[in-house]
Amino acid sequence: SFAMNYIVIDQGTSSTKAFLFDAHGKIIYSNRAKYNLKRPKPFHIECDPQIILKDIKSLFHETIAQSKDDKIQGVGIAFQRSTFLFWEKLTCKPLTPAISWQDTRASIILNRFKNHKQDLWDITGTPLSAKFGGPKFFYMLKNDKTIYKKIKNNEVYFGPLSSFITHAITGSPAIDESIAGRTLLYNMKKGNWSAFATNLFNVPINCLPTIVPVKHHYGTILDSDIPLLTVIGDQQAALIGQSGLKKNSIGANFGTSASIQYNVGSKLTILPGLISSILYSDKNYKMFMVEGTINACNSVFYHLENILSIPHKNMLWHKRIENIDTQGIFIPGFSGISAPYWKPGFDDVYVDLESDANQIIRAGMESIGFLFNDILNCFKDSEMKIPESLTASGGAARPALLQFLSSLIELEVCYFDMKDRTAIGVYKILNENSLINDSNYKKLKSFKPKFLPYKNRKKTKWANTLINSNIKNSYSDM
Repeated sequence: SFAMNYIVIDQGTSSTKAFLFDAHGKIIYSNRAKYNLKRPKPFHIECDPQIILKDIKSLFHETIAQSKDDKIQGVGIAFQRSTFLFWEKLTCKPLTPAISWQDTRASIILNRFKNHKQDLWDITGTPLSAKFGGPKFFYMLKNDKTIYKKIKNNEVYFGPLSSFITHAITGSPAIDESIAGRTLLYNMKKGNWSAFATNLFNVPINCLPTIVPVKHHYGTILDSDIPLLTVIGDQQAALIGQSGLKKNSIGANFGTSASIQYNVGSKLTILPGLISSILYSDKNYKMFMVEGTINACNSVFYHLENILSIPHKNMLWHKRIENIDTQGIFIPGFSGISAPYWKPGFDDVYVDLESDANQIIRAGMESIGFLFNDILNCFKDSEMKIPESLTASGGAARPALLQFLSSLIELEVCYFDMKDRTAIGVYKILNENSLINDSNYKKLKSFKPKFLPYKNRKKTKWANTLINSNIKNSYSDM
């Protein structure tokens, strides 16, 4: 009898990774393809969807080859979430670049919707922000004559990168519920496209992909007989990878951006300042989460490499800041601030920082901790149970950051030897009988709170500086 294998693809902000899992949840092969984001103008951040499609195709074929004679049961893909594009319905040809979740060009049009902010939040669980689909659609509609014409003629789809890719590889242009929440057009309560939101942003329903559950048979991939059985947002997959689908579990993932998610169970919960999303769904069942995102996590250090003229290989931020204290404050504005403030892109703010590069890098790292603390306080204010220790994962979860975080939030922070937690989450959905659980992973480090001499002064000061620094958006309103 053949062994059963599964392919998982994790399509992220800076690379696409592929994994071959065996039936016991062991990774038997993995590979990755890196790609570059383009920044044609300030606050414009985009990538080429064709390159990502090509990478996915070649990684898929390479991974099949590695499976030799063992049968592949199915494929699951996790995607970056708020990256949107337009493509032709008939040919599946992209008509625009994929406009990154980090891109805030649409901020310029947000003012005309600001009276509807609260209604939108109540319906979609999502704040009005240039990161999400509705404003990106409206901006393109106003700024691209060709797109405008094709929308009128019902020739195009608008959707996340995940829908374009599933259309290209299976012929099925669908959008799963975990990513549909990033459009600002999805009615969280009813599970369909919101008439209020689609009218507000002038989005014809025939432009949008069909909504399907997270676990869904999309059809077979490319020229194989292997089915695509799940598509899910990368942060949702990361939480499932860490603690499965346990209610009240909380997870923190530190990558290019950072995300703190809380599994609220089968009842939709909408909290001030945070995003509500579907964590998991199938034909019979939905599970919700509440999330706070931090736009600038690892990306804050890439940004500081440019500003401080430090070559990437010399950055090693986690080493530079080990024994450095700073009273200064750095607020990264280059990709805007998400939860819980929701400010679009602005010029970085420096307070009491000299020209010492390592001081600035230290303050950059602390900005991640302060935002994390503000998000955690939103959970606490809503009387959600916070466990005594938090689990952290991801490439930026370095000791210096985790120690600072633990001291600031006054909780233990643990780091497991679980790399590729997003891929593991997708695998858990594909193979429900999987025996993977956290006890399979060694706790590598645990950080306990230490005294921070300037903590109380600075904690309030960081948030107040952010709120009061009179941050002007770097846009004139249209």
